[in-house]
Amino acid sequence: MSVNIVITQSRSNSRSSSLRRDGSMSERLVLLPAPHYPPIPSVGDDEESAESRQVTLKVLGMVCAACSSSIEKAVKRLPGIVNASVAVLQNRAQVVYHPEVVQEEAIREAIEDAGFEASIIEDFGVMESTAICRMRIKGMTCTSCSGSIEAILKKLEGVKKAVVALATEEAEVHYNPNVINHEEMMAAVDDAGFEVELISAGEERNKVQLKLEGVNSQEGIKLIELSLQSLWGVKSVDMSPTGENVVVFYDPDLTGPRNFIEIVEQSGSGDIQYRATLCTQPGQGGPDRRDEINRYWKFFLWSCVFTVPVFFLSMVFMYIPKVMHGLETKVVNNLDVGQLLRWILSTPVQFVIGWRFYVGAYNSLRHGSANMDVLIALGTNAAYFYSVYSIMRAATTHNFKGTDFFETSAMLISFILLGKYLEVLAKGKTSEAIAKLMDLTPDTAILLTVNEDGDILEERVISSQLIQRNDLIKVQPGSKVPTDGLVKWGQSHVNESMITGEARPILKREGDKVIGGTMNENGVLHVRATHVGSETALSQIVRLVEAAQMAKAPVQKFADRISKYFVPLVVLMSLVTGVAWYAAGRSHSYPKSWIPSAMDEFELALQFGISVLVIACPCALGLATPTAVMVATGKGAQQGVLIKGGNALESAHKVKCVVFDKTGTLTTGKPLVVDTKLFENMALRNFYRIVAAAEANSEHPLAKAVVLYVKTLGEERSNERFLETQNFQAIPGEGVHCIVQDKEVYIGNRKLMSEQGIEISEDVQEYLDETEQLARTGVLVAFEKKIVGLISISDPVKPEAARVVSLLKSMGIRSIMVTGDNWGTAKAIGQEVGIETVRAECSPGRKAEEVKKLQLEHKLGVAMVGDGINDSPALVAADVGMAIGAGTDIAIEAADIVLMRSNLEDVITAIHLSRRTFSRIRLNYFWALGYNVMGIPIAAGILFPSTGFRLPPWVAGAAMAASSVSVVCSSLWLKRYKKPKQLRATSQTELAI
Repeated sequence: MSVNIVITQSRSNSRSSSLRRDGSMSERLVLLPAPHYPPIPSVGDDEESAESRQVTLKVLGMVCAACSSSIEKAVKRLPGIVNASVAVLQNRAQVVYHPEVVQEEAIREAIEDAGFEASIIEDFGVMESTAICRMRIKGMTCTSCSGSIEAILKKLEGVKKAVVALATEEAEVHYNPNVINHEEMMAAVDDAGFEVELISAGEERNKVQLKLEGVNSQEGIKLIELSLQSLWGVKSVDMSPTGENVVVFYDPDLTGPRNFIEIVEQSGSGDIQYRATLCTQPGQGGPDRRDEINRYWKFFLWSCVFTVPVFFLSMVFMYIPKVMHGLETKVVNNLDVGQLLRWILSTPVQFVIGWRFYVGAYNSLRHGSANMDVLIALGTNAAYFYSVYSIMRAATTHNFKGTDFFETSAMLISFILLGKYLEVLAKGKTSEAIAKLMDLTPDTAILLTVNEDGDILEERVISSQLIQRNDLIKVQPGSKVPTDGLVKWGQSHVNESMITGEARPILKREGDKVIGGTMNENGVLHVRATHVGSETALSQIVRLVEAAQMAKAPVQKFADRISKYFVPLVVLMSLVTGVAWYAAGRSHSYPKSWIPSAMDEFELALQFGISVLVIACPCALGLATPTAVMVATGKGAQQGVLIKGGNALESAHKVKCVVFDKTGTLTTGKPLVVDTKLFENMALRNFYRIVAAAEANSEHPLAKAVVLYVKTLGEERSNERFLETQNFQAIPGEGVHCIVQDKEVYIGNRKLMSEQGIEISEDVQEYLDETEQLARTGVLVAFEKKIVGLISISDPVKPEAARVVSLLKSMGIRSIMVTGDNWGTAKAIGQEVGIETVRAECSPGRKAEEVKKLQLEHKLGVAMVGDGINDSPALVAADVGMAIGAGTDIAIEAADIVLMRSNLEDVITAIHLSRRTFSRIRLNYFWALGYNVMGIPIAAGILFPSTGFRLPPWVAGAAMAASSVSVVCSSLWLKRYKKPKQLRATSQTELAI
């Protein structure tokens, strides 16, 4: 038998002995046998349905968080369950499920089988089906466009919620698929005059679209359709009439895209060969703006072909006498060659290249709103059609010599197209974070084929998109892990910094989880795929960032309110400006010397009016917030901080008080039994046999620490079964009570002993106080209402905790600790990390009350930092909930911000990034508002009487285009964000060590 030699760190047989006080570990050679795998287990045939319903049940018998956790686990084991949440205090359970797979009665029975009374609350009814549709929408220019699309979608029957993001050019619609489908919603957007593409629709889960080649006959179409339908796990097949593509709905536990492609290719024979490839849906990995960038660049280049000659005819050749003489040659009456050439050259720019502005303005006005296109169309039309009027007068009369402004309309459109090109180019960079995350997944993977006995038969390279659940993947040194999974053989160090931000490579052995997109450094791993496609941690992170970029920050409402009135107000100001200057000229209110030699009063007034129209820029206001939020959320994701939208960012920058949970937040969350004191004459083994039997029924971290310690007391007893318990009861915040071997057992804190009338002697009290002063938790054990022992449990403080509290204080942020542990331990931990205000012996409900109390009494922005499970009420109650969890656990609904590294330094990073982001947003608004407040009066001619300075319309148009680009570039500056210097210095020191 072949073997592999691997250097590994040895661990002692006893788990407790492996945790040496000096932290040292010896190295030894381990011989790893050649990989041999058992047959792949059958996963089951659970079906997923697009329709989801919600049922609310009344649950009696719950006493603590452990009860709710056990109910959630029992329900989630059922097939077809989307989500289950249990509220202990309200005695309620809410379950979202697929009715095609599981029924309400089965859910109720599962809860009763777990040992609780359950009944369905009919008043809550059954939640109507809800699906989510995501669309890419092109052609939006400002918040007026996005607002009108939102209004159109919300008016549709069956649409519950619609959010349109201008910066990402996406719409997310929550709707009832029984009332409306995504085709109807897309038709409504298309009818509004915008290009729309489907990214995903809620009723199309576990669907794959294949592009087919070589299918040229009805027989071939039928053959492929029947072949796919006969495949195990395929629910339905939708073939296009032409055979160009096929859509397959399937169960991912049973089959996948790779099987479909193989079936299609195997269906051919002889000269008839079929090929199938995956179709990539638009929007995967963030908006791909290359087509849009290229389109605007081509429009700009074509406009320059006509505009540059117009510019030279109007601005340059007039200073060259010979050329000027030729251009002044009369064609008809006073119509000269120069005017005719300018008319001919500017017309394609106005009506062909500038046609998109007419379409945009028409669609906007048709739906009762006014956007940027309206201003551009009005300004360019005024200049163009007045010029047409002028040259027509010159061609039909002998004494009229007017001035044309063809260069104004042509140069306006060219500069606006250039601005749009630069704006789209810059906006594309705001979503680079998503693209970089998606690029972490390697293009290919090595698939291992094993026989029924688990022997490896074949290795072959496949596309990483074709990996299916339960596939066995080989990951070589120096290559990326292609998908989430479990290590089945081998060991290696894996660099997860690109996902979790953790700088140190992590050792992975058999049974450990690996994350797709991480880098395997020095060993070969065989990984069983557990999550593929959209289920992987990387895909969930990307989706979370995309959702965050869709969510609007409250401050953006300011821009939305302004945009409703901005364009009509600018049109009114333009009319007032033109009329005022014309009236002043006709009434001789200013000297005739002010009028340029080639103009009259009306033409000067027209120039001022057009300048006001085209200099105003609602786009800059609309882009000020979403572009900054896009960059910040993407940058946060790269740092291991997942921010759920602009609301979380806005709240985080106002935080003045941070409430920390203790266990798992300030401490490592891995409690260990460090000492045992017996107050009665009995064997330690017999003592722990009874204690372990009681604690094995509890899910509290301290109970698990006791059970783990018992298992490591002796190898020969590691697999020994626990004694039987009766009448087990978990008492929230106090401990447990049960009967073991006919003995009444109480295990918990002093509050439990006091309420049960169990006397705590002076010796016990003295030892308990000493234990708590050492920042340890003392667990009292009583048999037959007499204390027989005390178990000392230590949960080490995280090394960065004290430094983080100190840095928060330097930022003007107060730190408070709220814990369910005893006062002695809580005060000792607080003193160790530098937290002065401590609240101990708090239940989950009381933690939420403490947060609300801080909000009401001090009017502070309060952030809660916890593990996202026991602290969920407090996380919801806080202004900002920060959940500490591993990179694969990102779907923590209660939190606003998820810290993937479980490192407290990321609390500072989140607050610091939010402050920098909102400083940038304020700067964006200052510039956008300041530009309009100053630009509009200058364009209206406020400086002309005193300085003679006049802003030509084409210069005003260039300034308008530059304003939008400058706001986007300002937001892009956040890409240079770095953590505070103190954190960077600490990270460098740790890496050096």
